[in-house]
Amino acid sequence: QVKLVESGGGLVQAGGSLKVACAASGDTLSDYAVGWFRQAPGKEREFVAAISWSGGTRNYADSVKGRFTISRDNVENLGYLEMSSLKPEDTAVYYCATKARIRGWGFMSRETEYDDWGRGTQVTVSS
Repeated sequence: QVKLVESGGGLVQAGGSLKVACAASGDTLSDYAVGWFRQAPGKEREFVAAISWSGGTRNYADSVKGRFTISRDNVENLGYLEMSSLKPEDTAVYYCATKARIRGWGFMSRETEYDDWGRGTQVTVSS
């Protein structure tokens, strides 16, 4: 089991940038794919981005493609989501999650593919 803690959320103006991090402990992050999801008030949690265990493959939701970048540092056991050109509709609690490498790379936009979740970090984009 991997313990995940997100950090780096905050308040930012529309058009601005923010980088959130996901710190993993309890296991080696290189054995897991990392996904980012978000949940806005009154809405279902939705997929944002995912990165494979080596970092060689990345998927993005259409709504963030070209604006967000997912990355990872397997030495430091960290995952990142760098967000730019932020919009008010990006306001949400952002969660990181992990999927064991042994389960393969597939259906990464589905919450049910992930085993462990952090508690989230709030990102608020003001207009």
